[in-house]
Amino acid sequence: MVKKIESSEEYDSALKNSKSVFVDFFADWCGPCKMVGPVVDKVSEQYDDVTFLKVNVDDFPDIAQRYGIMSIPTLLGFRDGQLTSKIIGFQPEAGIKDAVEKIR
Repeated sequence: MVKKIESSEEYDSALKNSKSVFVDFFADWCGPCKMVGPVVDKVSEQYDDVTFLKVNVDDFPDIAQRYGIMSIPTLLGFRDGQLTSKIIGFQPEAGIKDAVEKIR
C-alpha cells in the first residue's frame, strides 16, 4: 500500500524508521504521474518489507527541493535513509520492480 504524505515530519519519520523506502513524487495536474501512480500502487502490494510513499510536490515543495526534483513523476529509492536510485518520468511495472528490488 502507498501512503500519501501529510506532513514533512511524517516523511522524515518514515525515512528514518524504515529500512527500505520507495517514494513517488507527483502532482495532481501531471498526466504521466496519473499513469505511473497505479503502477506504483500495484507494485507496492507485492512488497511487505518496503515502505511506499507518495509526495505531492505542490503540497511539499521543501521535500522535493531536498533532492533537486525538477521533473515529475520522479521515483526515489532509499535504503537505510540513503538515496540509492532515481527514476524520472513514466516507468513500466518491470522498471519499478527492478528499482524496488535494489533497495530491499
